[in-house]
Amino acid sequence: MTIRSLPAVGALLVAVALTAGCGSDDDGRSSAAPSASSEVTPTGLPSAATSPTTSALAAPVSPSAGAQGPTQRRPASPPPVVLPKRPASAPGAKQVVDAFRAAGLKVPRPKDRSVDCGPDGLGLGCSELMATDAVTVYVFPDETSASDIAETWGGQSYQRGAVVLNYLEAKTPAADRPRYEKVLDGLR
Repeated sequence: MTIRSLPAVGALLVAVALTAGCGSDDDGRSSAAPSASSEVTPTGLPSAATSPTTSALAAPVSPSAGAQGPTQRRPASPPPVVLPKRPASAPGAKQVVDAFRAAGLKVPRPKDRSVDCGPDGLGLGCSELMATDAVTVYVFPDETSASDIAETWGGQSYQRGAVVLNYLEAKTPAADRPRYEKVLDGLR
């Protein structure tokens, strides 16, 4: 054998191995003849356009999907969180925080955290949530839900209708809490 024929022999062996390992009929027999899906180029190698490995890369298939089809991908952004509506008679969480500020009470660093009410957050089922360093304001879709949460938090909260003031993570002294509660009561 000459040195010139070694690359051709190697390419032929690769082509035969790819063709023999990839093709089989439904009755279990192996097909050794090249088919339309495994054309051989003049170099003796399968063409890039019809190579079984190239076509597998073109449409990714999940291991569990087998021959069911390409892998479906999740959307780039999560679906929006849909929160229950607050009652029309209840003030909004931002309105309560603004009333505290207008009354001269401290509400440092207010932050709308309503997304934490939803199923992906704390899952409390609230409609609105405004957190400050002094107090956290929750607005629930009904008074029963607000009452249940206020009871859970015990002496660290105050409920008025569908609104609950939470002092659990607040830096508000217990002596100042009645002032916040009085402002909330005045919003009715």
